[in-house]
Amino acid sequence: MQAQGKAQATALGTVLRLIAAAGAAGVLAAAIALPAVGGAGITVKSVKEELNIAPEDLDEPPLPEKTTLLDAGGKQIAQFYFQNRESVPLDKISPIMRKAIVAIEDFRFYEHGALDLEGTSRALIKNLTTGGVTQGGSSITQQYVKQVIFNKAETQEDKAAAIAPTLSRKLNEIRYAMAIEKKYSKDEILNRYLNIAYFGAGSYGIEAASKRFFGKHASELDLVQAATLAGAVQNPNNTDPNLGKAYRDRLITRRNTVLDRMAELKIITLEEAAKAKTKKLGYKDKPIPGGCEESEFPYFCLYVQNEILHDEQFGKSEKTRREFLNRGGLTIKTTLNRDMQKAAEKAIKKYVHTGDKPVASEALVEPGTGAIRAMAASRKFGTNHKKNEMSFNVVADALHGGGTGFQAGSTFKMFTLVTALKEGMKFGDGFNTGATFQANGYSDFKNCKGENVGDPTTAQGNSEGGAGGFRTLETGTWGSVNTFFMTLERKVGLCDVVKTAKDFGIKRADGQKLREFQTFTLGFNEMDPVTVASAYATLGARGKYCAPMAITEIVDRFGKVTAFKPECKQAVEEEIADAATNILQGVFTKGTMRGVGGIGRDAAGKTGTGDQSRTVWFAGYTPDLAGAVSLGDPRGPVRYPLGGQVMGGRTYGSVFGATIPGPIWKDTMLGALKGVSATSFVAPDMSRFGGCTQQCAPRRPAHDDRGGDRGGDGGDHGRGNGRGHGNDDGGPIIID
Repeated sequence: MQAQGKAQATALGTVLRLIAAAGAAGVLAAAIALPAVGGAGITVKSVKEELNIAPEDLDEPPLPEKTTLLDAGGKQIAQFYFQNRESVPLDKISPIMRKAIVAIEDFRFYEHGALDLEGTSRALIKNLTTGGVTQGGSSITQQYVKQVIFNKAETQEDKAAAIAPTLSRKLNEIRYAMAIEKKYSKDEILNRYLNIAYFGAGSYGIEAASKRFFGKHASELDLVQAATLAGAVQNPNNTDPNLGKAYRDRLITRRNTVLDRMAELKIITLEEAAKAKTKKLGYKDKPIPGGCEESEFPYFCLYVQNEILHDEQFGKSEKTRREFLNRGGLTIKTTLNRDMQKAAEKAIKKYVHTGDKPVASEALVEPGTGAIRAMAASRKFGTNHKKNEMSFNVVADALHGGGTGFQAGSTFKMFTLVTALKEGMKFGDGFNTGATFQANGYSDFKNCKGENVGDPTTAQGNSEGGAGGFRTLETGTWGSVNTFFMTLERKVGLCDVVKTAKDFGIKRADGQKLREFQTFTLGFNEMDPVTVASAYATLGARGKYCAPMAITEIVDRFGKVTAFKPECKQAVEEEIADAATNILQGVFTKGTMRGVGGIGRDAAGKTGTGDQSRTVWFAGYTPDLAGAVSLGDPRGPVRYPLGGQVMGGRTYGSVFGATIPGPIWKDTMLGALKGVSATSFVAPDMSRFGGCTQQCAPRRPAHDDRGGDRGGDGGDHGRGNGRGHGNDDGGPIIID
């Protein structure tokens, strides 16, 4: 007994000397260990009073939680995360998992307070004699505190400080742990610890780790799996099974240590431990895809991601919005219709292959809501250019991750047609047009600033030198006659046409202002399929424009639901929209799509072709669904026109809107609308739009419309002058 007392006194003297020498550095926290050293009449209470160690509230920001994107039917399509984590309540964690983690990390967790005096004193004496923190001795509560501080650290310096081997940090941990013990029950602390801990292999929290390691929920873990995950917590970077055999071997060794400890504490029998130790690791390596590149529908995913990152309703700064998306634990329900998406993908794949240089892209939009039902492209999304992957969102505008878009061609003639109907023209109204159009003077066309933008030095022609003649709103549209639409635009006013287009949601894909020149009606502005499809959906909804919509509902981590409604306005009178639709229906039966044919239900639309087949489009709609298809070479349509290129295993000479985009649209609609009851268009008010108010069309068969494209895309292929905007080789842009 005398020898034992002498040893204790020696240890006590050593501790006291070290405390005195290192007090300024915060080493006084070691005094809490003194009662375990023995004797001297020093108590925990007296030491706390001397050191003024009192509970201190810990700021516990919400843990980073993964965000999940769902399609319209509630099925996952993507996920975003800063840390792959899914927090679960304690009753969703198997009892054996709870026992395993307590056994190996803090077996007296339910018996002690904020810290385990026995373990802490042993560790602190060791730390004091070695001059640093070489042993942990931390309770589960202290470990939770350390994880919280580390997770909320924003800089590398703060992160390093959160795990620095200093006793001053341990003192702070103790203060916070004391407050946590007062604030929560033991079960709640354990639950929070299991949800915050890192287990390796990119898995944060027990639920994500269970799925990653074993492909099951935390509630389903068995003894072997629980011991494995409990063992991984101590040094997850050293036992990460993804990093190779040596790491997996260390994890098995650590698992077996946990099993031995559980047997020692009589949580399991020695026989159960021995049997469990014979099992293989069983690591499943379940993928944890994150971000749009890993999504089944990457282009739609990119649209949603950028919708959140650029909308201030989701945060005042981009950093806040990115954290909202990647850390918020959101469930985002979207407008994507999986069947319609598959229909678009199948149709595109039929005509344009993933390895082709030109890229076809398509967007489907629901009239009356603006809901984007599909976004598809011929190329896969990614950054591997050797695999011909597309690194930007070719289906959308720059604001939603897209590029500069493609010139929309004669799809823009629709806006001139609608403007003419708004200004009182009737179906039979028209005028004689020549084989070419040339402005009489610079004042023939004025932009919306009142500036002269006409160009009398440049002539626009019809496709393949098509002849002139008398054209009406109907025949000029069906034949897509350039000279007719240039004349019509001059008559109704360039600015009025621009205003109509803007009312239909038209804006350039690159985010710049619309270019307002005389060839505006021929579509020299670069567009994206979502914008064009939404514009045509306006006619499908009888003149009601609805902004493109991808998100219908967001549920946050606390279950709060935020619903999003369509943002719509009446862009044009219903009767005018009905009249325009009536004319555009003829494109399938008497115009540029007559060789492709209809879809067995009411449909209307317009082809579009750039000069020399640089870009081609088709935009069409029914009352139930609208779609726009673009085709162009992202390397630069001027330098790489479509003629002569291979698409879908076939080399094309000339390419028009009805050559590839039209058939893609048709096949898409046949698949997307399968099982959807057909809705009819509203017939036009013939008392208002029938006949003509000016010179009427001469009587002749509608099919004798020379100046069309002779089986191609009408007058879409005529010449124009876009004033060099968007040209990729520095020369003048010639478009339809």
